[in-house]
Amino acid sequence: MKWLFDFFPVVLFFVAYKLAGIYAATAVAIAATLLQVGYLWWRRRQVEVMHLVTLGLVVIFGGATLYLHDARFIQWKPTVINWLFGAALLVSQFVGERPFIQRLMANNLELPQPVWYRLNASWALFFWVLGAVNLLVAYSFDTEVWVNFKLFGMLGLTVAFALVQAIFLARYLQPESTKE
Repeated sequence: MKWLFDFFPVVLFFVAYKLAGIYAATAVAIAATLLQVGYLWWRRRQVEVMHLVTLGLVVIFGGATLYLHDARFIQWKPTVINWLFGAALLVSQFVGERPFIQRLMANNLELPQPVWYRLNASWALFFWVLGAVNLLVAYSFDTEVWVNFKLFGMLGLTVAFALVQAIFLARYLQPESTKE
């Protein structure tokens, strides 16, 4: 459910683009992200850092898109977010006791420490590549193709990468009966 909630502004961006074009979609993305963060604050009295970073980038890049009437700014936003997340993962390899991916998943998964570092590094690399692919699509194709890629391509690549990671991690998982 959380994952769907996080995806809410992207879906609204896509729908608004199909109905009214890139500038209306950008305004909808800004409004939807503001609503999302506002709702999280109202419900929990706290907002995750990633939501705040996303909000800031949507407002900055979306605002530049609307003010300058240039879609390239909003097209850069997914790349910046992916590269920031990749950088945070990489930094966590060297700062702190555990890599970031381990801090996120340790309650659900037991892995040897070197595997956590490999998993963390592979996700960092994935986010950098995904950011680069976003720019490739944004600058090589028209806005229509980029909008479709933003929703379906990025989602599909992320799900596919997660499945590959799950296959990689399966060898480290033990059946419930052997854990006890």
